[in-house]
Amino acid sequence: MITTTFISTTTSTSLSTRKAAQRGQQQELRMTSLDIAELCGKQHFHVMEAIRKMEPAWQKVSSSKFRLSSRKVIQPNGGVREFPCYELTKTETLYIATKFKDDMRAKLVLRWEELERERLEQRFLQRPTELRLLATAQEVLHESEEIVGGQLDVANEDSDGCFTATEIAKVFGMSAHDLNSFLVDMKIQRWGGGQYRLTPQYAELGLAADRLSIGYSLKGKLKYNTYLVWTEKGRNFIMDLVKR
Repeated sequence: MITTTFISTTTSTSLSTRKAAQRGQQQELRMTSLDIAELCGKQHFHVMEAIRKMEPAWQKVSSSKFRLSSRKVIQPNGGVREFPCYELTKTETLYIATKFKDDMRAKLVLRWEELERERLEQRFLQRPTELRLLATAQEVLHESEEIVGGQLDVANEDSDGCFTATEIAKVFGMSAHDLNSFLVDMKIQRWGGGQYRLTPQYAELGLAADRLSIGYSLKGKLKYNTYLVWTEKGRNFIMDLVKR
């Protein structure tokens, strides 16, 4: 069960107003301890116990506690029982998972990748609810380009200022393919699901971000694609690695 928090739902036909509203409409993804238990095949009370044991260290470093909540679960006899549970952010989840076995930790990493990809796609499915009637096909096309462009701008805020593999590879006279192959050999990234992803060891170090691109099929259907881009920290990391 994923808890999504929306802040501000203002809608306007003005592109500048829409973009401001979209930036204010923040989504906070959280995973419950019940979700973790189900995904990893663990007893929920064992997951709760692990979280409680690790919370003091987390609170000491981050000055915040884990969010405690509850969920109603339908029982086999048809009744409903309310269970206390924790709601954790991605960072909190992966912190807790450091005590899990490798296969369980991998499941959580992949699940978070899936959730974040779904969130990006959902941003493009959101549309203003008060659009005026448009008179011509060109006006419709222009308006749709503004909407999609504005949403793409919001979705890619985290990847602003990042570098593509092609841009980094050019510094060494390499192709993007050669650089990506090198990073795979070094076990820094892997290929899966049609794109490169950081391996769990490097996923939370701030080295890279996802960038979303869109295109159209011949029938006018939107097609979404995410790919890895590198932060300045990630670029410097790669450059030092190649030089060594």
